[in-house]
Amino acid sequence: MESSASLTSAGPPLSSELHEALAEANIPTLLLVLAHLTGEERWLDAPYRPTAQRGPGDHDTAGLPPERQQEVRDAVAEVVHAIQRGERAPAPDPSPETVTRWLSKSLGVEVALDSGPLLAEELGLEDRWVEVPPAAAEQGLDVLIVGSGYSGIAAAIALERAGVPYRLVEKNDSLGGTWLENTYPGCGVDTPSHLYSFSFAQDPGWPRYFGKRHELFAYLERVAEEHGITRNVHFGLEVTTATWDEGAHRWHVVAEGSGGRAEFSARIVISAVGLLNRPAIPAIAGLEDFAGPCFHTARWRDDVDLAGKRVGVLGTGASSMQLVPAIAGVPSELVVFQRSPQWGIPHPNYKREVTPAVQRLMRELPRYQGWYRLRQVWNNGDRLHESLQIDPDWPHLERSINETNDRHRRFLTEYILDELGDRTDLIDQCVPTYPPYGKRPLLDNGWFRTVRRDDVRLVTERVTAVKPHAVVTADDVEHELDVLVLATGFQALNMLGPMTVVGRSGTTLRDLWGPDDARAYLGMTVPDFPNLFCLWGPNTNAGHGGSHVLSVEIQVRYVMQVIAGMAEREATAVECRQEVFDAYNERLDDALSRTIWTHPGMSTYYRNSRGRIVYNMPWTNAQYWHMTRRPALDRDFVLRRAG
Repeated sequence: MESSASLTSAGPPLSSELHEALAEANIPTLLLVLAHLTGEERWLDAPYRPTAQRGPGDHDTAGLPPERQQEVRDAVAEVVHAIQRGERAPAPDPSPETVTRWLSKSLGVEVALDSGPLLAEELGLEDRWVEVPPAAAEQGLDVLIVGSGYSGIAAAIALERAGVPYRLVEKNDSLGGTWLENTYPGCGVDTPSHLYSFSFAQDPGWPRYFGKRHELFAYLERVAEEHGITRNVHFGLEVTTATWDEGAHRWHVVAEGSGGRAEFSARIVISAVGLLNRPAIPAIAGLEDFAGPCFHTARWRDDVDLAGKRVGVLGTGASSMQLVPAIAGVPSELVVFQRSPQWGIPHPNYKREVTPAVQRLMRELPRYQGWYRLRQVWNNGDRLHESLQIDPDWPHLERSINETNDRHRRFLTEYILDELGDRTDLIDQCVPTYPPYGKRPLLDNGWFRTVRRDDVRLVTERVTAVKPHAVVTADDVEHELDVLVLATGFQALNMLGPMTVVGRSGTTLRDLWGPDDARAYLGMTVPDFPNLFCLWGPNTNAGHGGSHVLSVEIQVRYVMQVIAGMAEREATAVECRQEVFDAYNERLDDALSRTIWTHPGMSTYYRNSRGRIVYNMPWTNAQYWHMTRRPALDRDFVLRRAG
C-alpha cells in the first residue's frame, strides 16, 4: 500500500524517461492523480473534467483538446517534482465519499455512494489483512486448503501472513488452477489484466491489457513464491472424501493421485476448487467411437498437428470464441457446430499491448496504477448492474429487459452486421434473439470475421451423433472430420464434485445439494458442515461484471475474520444457523427472480435443471462487500468447544 508520506522521499526528480512516458498516459487517470496529490478537486471540474465515456475502452484523451491534455501532463510533472524536492507535501488521502465523487467525475457517470468503502479499499487506502490472535495455533486452529488457483493462493497468503498453520492440497503437479490446465491456442482472460490481479500484488509490468494464459500462470507462480506459500503445498493429491469428526471437532480428509494416497486432519477446511475445472463432456451417441483425436479444450493436445486437417469444434462459448480465431487458417477446413449464437462485445484494448512507457507510468508515477485500476473496478463491474434488472413495464421483454438493455442490443447488433459485411447469409446464424448479457458476455476475438472465411463453416443444425470420421446433424448431413475438439464448457454447477463431504449428522453435501442445486450462506458456509468454507461457491459469481479476484479477496477476509473470532472465543467449531441460511437463500432467490438470467429466451449454465440460478449473485460487488465486511458471529453462527 502506497502512503502519501512515502512520496516525499521518492528519490531524484522525475526522470526524463518518465516525463516522456506522460505522453502516453491515460488523461482521466492523470486528473485523478492530480486531485489525489494536491487535494484540489478543480482538476476534475471544467475545463478539465472528462467527457462521459461512450462504449468500452479507457477513454485515453478524456475527450479534451490536445492543448488541455498537455496542461494536465505538465501539471503532473510539476507537482511530482515539487513533492520529491520537498517543496510541497502530498495532500491527505481522500475519504471514501471523496473517492466516489472523484471517480464519478472521472467516468462521467454517477458512481453509487455505497461503493465508497469498497473503492477506497481497492485504491489501497485500507488493506484487507486480518490479524488472528497468536493463540490460534495453540488452540489447534489449523487449516487445509483444497485447490491452488487464485482462490487457494489468496487464502494461503492470508493464513501465512496471520501465522495460522495451514496446508494446501492440489490435484495437479503445479499450482495455477484454470491457468495451468487450459493451454489451448488463444486462451486468455476476458477481464483487464490490471484488474485481474490481487490488490496486494498489483503488477505494473503486464505486457497486455488482457493477459494471455502463460502470462497469468507466470503471475500466479511469482506471487506464490514471493509470499512463501509453495513450501506448504502437497501436489498430485485430489481430495476424495472429507468427513467431520464431531468428537474431535476436526475434518478427516483423504486424497489420492499421482502423489500417492494421503490422509489429513484439520480443524478447518477451505474449498478453493473453483467452478470451471471439470470439463463437461456432452452425451452424444457415438462420441467415444470417433477415430481421430478427440479432446476437450481444457485438455488440449499439443501433439496433434492441425495443419491441413479437417477440424471440428463443438460449441461456441468463451473457449471457442478464443480458440477458433486463433487456429483459423491452419486446418484445411474448420467446422464449428453452434447450438446458439453469442453476443460478442468489441473492446479496443483486447489485443492491445501495454507499451514500455505505460509500464513505466504504472511502476513509477505515484498513484497512477491505483487510480487506473479503480476506474476499471467500476467500468467493468457495478456500472452494468442496474441495466440487468428486469423492468416489468418494458413492452419488448421478448428481446430485451429494459430500455438500456435494448440500447445495448441495438449497438451490438450493428456491430455484428458491420463485422459480417457482405455475408448477409450469416446474419440469422450470428445475431442472437435473446437479450444481451443473458448469457455470459464474451469479448469478440475476431469471431465474426473468422466465420466469414472460406475455410470456416458454421453449422447450426443440432448435433445428433458422432461416427468414426464424421459428426452427424439433425438434417442427416455427415460432416467429415479428422480432429474433433470439444469446446463444451465445464460442470459449473457440480460444485465440490467429485469429492464426498460428510457433515456433522452424517449427511453428505451431495445429499443436500443434489447434482446441481448448491446453496450456502453468503456462498461460503452451510449448516451441518462446521468449519467448512467455500471460496467462489454458489451464487458468488458477479454475472453483471467485475473481477473474480475481488470477490475472492472479499471472501477470504470473511473467512479469516471467522477464524479470528474462533480464536478469541476459544471455539473449536463454528456452524451457520439453519434459520440464517434459510432466510438468506430466500432473499437471494427473490432478488435473482428480477434479473436478466431468468429470461426464458436462452439456455445458460447459470441455471440448474429446475431453472434456479445457482451460479450468479444478484447483488452489486459493493453490496456483497457490505454483507461480508464483518461476520456477525453471535447472530449467524453457533460456536462450540470440543468436549
